[in-house]
Amino acid sequence: MTRSTYPDWLYDGSAIPDPLGFGERAVKFLRMLKHPKSGKAFQLDPWQERIVRRIYGPRHEDGSRIVKTVVILVPRGNRKTSLAAALEALHTVGPEAVPGGEVISAASDRKQARIAYEELRGLMQAHPKIAPHVRALDYRNRIVYPKHRSFCEAISADAGTQHGRTPVFVLADELHAWKKRDLWDVLRSGLVKTPGSLLVVATTAGRGQENIAWDIVDDARKVARGEVVDPSILPVLFEADRDCDWQDEEVWFRVNPGLRHGYPDIEGLRQLAREGSRRIGDREAFRQLNLNIWLDHATEPFVDMPIYDEGAGAVDLDELEASQAPCWLGVDLSSNSDLTAVVACWRDGADGYQVHPWFFCPEDTLRSRQDLAQVPYVTWAEEGHIVSTAGNVVDFRVVEDHIREACARFNVREIAFDPHLARNMLNDLLEDGFPAVEMRQGWVTMAPAVKELERAIIGRRFRHGGHPVLRWNVSNIEIRTDAAGNRAFHKGKSKDKIDGAVAAAMAVARCAADEGGLAVDQPWFSDELWLA
Repeated sequence: MTRSTYPDWLYDGSAIPDPLGFGERAVKFLRMLKHPKSGKAFQLDPWQERIVRRIYGPRHEDGSRIVKTVVILVPRGNRKTSLAAALEALHTVGPEAVPGGEVISAASDRKQARIAYEELRGLMQAHPKIAPHVRALDYRNRIVYPKHRSFCEAISADAGTQHGRTPVFVLADELHAWKKRDLWDVLRSGLVKTPGSLLVVATTAGRGQENIAWDIVDDARKVARGEVVDPSILPVLFEADRDCDWQDEEVWFRVNPGLRHGYPDIEGLRQLAREGSRRIGDREAFRQLNLNIWLDHATEPFVDMPIYDEGAGAVDLDELEASQAPCWLGVDLSSNSDLTAVVACWRDGADGYQVHPWFFCPEDTLRSRQDLAQVPYVTWAEEGHIVSTAGNVVDFRVVEDHIREACARFNVREIAFDPHLARNMLNDLLEDGFPAVEMRQGWVTMAPAVKELERAIIGRRFRHGGHPVLRWNVSNIEIRTDAAGNRAFHKGKSKDKIDGAVAAAMAVARCAADEGGLAVDQPWFSDELWLA
């Protein structure tokens, strides 16, 4: 279990400061609400009550809010939407409401936004003292409280621009499903316009690390572990360890705080677990959605990414250049929709490897690719992790120039090309005496390459410098196996690229073969290249 981030304070009975009584005031208001179907008092269980007290109780000496951002990571079925709707009511018609206050419930799409809206509307209309004083404008997904001129509106990330917002409270619902960060940035910048504003992120675990949800949750983890001291962030993180026994019901109860109160349904979880024991897709869905284990992109991953991440030690290109250690290049040229990748590989000790990749992408498509794949293409290009070429297709001349420059700088023994799309470049390099070779992508050629790359990663003998684009490519890999047991790379979704991983496997395989001679002895090596 992830004990270092687990919110033990929810259960240890420790005192929660409430110098002005705002925490108690919030709890009393929530207990006053009624369930829309039963008419009974809103169920605020002890773990939820302590979250509310921890948000609203602590204050600075001047009475201003200490907690400004709440990150709640909890599995499905633990009624986080109900709690979030109650907090929205607190800021719309309750004691936290301010005149003209703008309360925003933001979700990934209209359907999800509507769920939160209907939850709030139900709470409002079920209470006899609140219902006469609010108006539900269903066509706008807005609930208005005329007395304070405040309102709560449900909006979605797919609804276009939302500039001009000045919210006092924002619920970011299921942040892991947000395809773009545009709405997030607008709302975050709007919150700082108003003193005392509050942001609540309520989400289940997602997939991959190249998204806004991972960034926010991982930052909250650092606060929970004490690595970052920031009292303005309240982390409430229920997540199981990646290597836990996912069928152990003790794990289920630990990460599902509602289970001890009767939700989610324990028999339903048992059924999902039985199905997960038979089908890997169901197992991964159970681990992600019911145990809050943040998964990689691939449903059946090539390697465990935490093991891959152990190879993030620096790769010193200047030292490799100075030493003239033998180097092998793997090249995977792209179609219009893929990345072009060139990966250099050197030996690292007797049986290890170190690699450095170069990625190429058309400048005109960076933004659209970012929106489609939900990964930061634009930022990667700005930080130099991707070389953007002019136009809307990769300029292969730029790629070839990089290959020639790499050959001038390093002791390149061989340049292995996937011959698909590479015929012209391969021939041009061969005519100039460069050691270019074909490496076809069939089972016979790639199965040993895949096996060697896997061996190196699992054996902690693959150093990659933590390059973010290469990591994303590796996390996207799924494996296909033929009748003879040979394994090959496959990408699960068209938007998830694996070109860098393919080029890395090619470079590692050629490096493992250990063929060739010194670069300075090769016929293609010239004084002009040396000067370059």
